[in-house]
Amino acid sequence: MKRAAVLCALVLAGCGSSSTGGGGVTVPKVQPAAQFALANFTPTGTVKPGNAVTVSFSIKMPDGKTLTSFRGGPGPHTGVHLIIVRDDLGEIIHQHPPVEPSGVFTQRVTFPAPGPYKVLVDIYPKLPGVLPNFQLFDNINVKGAYHPIKLPPYTPNLDIDGYHFHMLPHPAVHAIQAQFLRIDVTTPQGKPVTFVPWFGALAHAIFFHQGSLDYFHTHICAPNAPNCGTLAGVPITRVTGHATPGKLTVGVLLALPGTWRLFLQMRQGSKIITAPYTLSVK
Repeated sequence: MKRAAVLCALVLAGCGSSSTGGGGVTVPKVQPAAQFALANFTPTGTVKPGNAVTVSFSIKMPDGKTLTSFRGGPGPHTGVHLIIVRDDLGEIIHQHPPVEPSGVFTQRVTFPAPGPYKVLVDIYPKLPGVLPNFQLFDNINVKGAYHPIKLPPYTPNLDIDGYHFHMLPHPAVHAIQAQFLRIDVTTPQGKPVTFVPWFGALAHAIFFHQGSLDYFHTHICAPNAPNCGTLAGVPITRVTGHATPGKLTVGVLLALPGTWRLFLQMRQGSKIITAPYTLSVK
């Protein structure tokens, strides 16, 4: 099911619904709030695992026109981020499709395994009087026998493609509290990793809440990296992390208690390394 980002008209004090009460009192009718929405989203049917498919969409503005103006330049707060996660949090895909003048985004995607996937489009528009960042959603079903995984408990140590991740100390994470997680990362040779820019940041931390699939995304930035840290009008970007060779400091600000999956991502050569942590949030 498609969802839309709701924007109140500037002349209104807030958003609301309308109704009529008894006793002869008439409540004025409020028009539906203006909405941004995904348009012409494909694929619409099921797809096969292991085969590359084209994910395509545009973004319809409240006036019905296609959004074509997006934040640009260096750093991660640009264009759109395409993040696709399986409902059990067992798989994730993270891409930044190129911005075309037409406003139509296309990205080749290979789904690794069967199951239902949530598609999240994280959008950075360049429009006056509009939210500097918002998300829209859709769904894709991948054919085959779906066997949801049970998330493993938290462990401080992960080995992914020879790279070793060690989180220090065991994190006591609380909802609605800005905090930082510290993680050491070494190469297959045991040396501190040298982090390199990928999609405008040295590393990305993508969080999803188990069950509801609530979302949080933060970046680990190089010192003085342009357009990587705080984004005006988006307070959560103030918890941006930083890196030194072999060490990541990851900013986190989660809205809900419960179980969250942290997908910590970095690029090394031609490979994208994803370290999945299970976090219990108080």
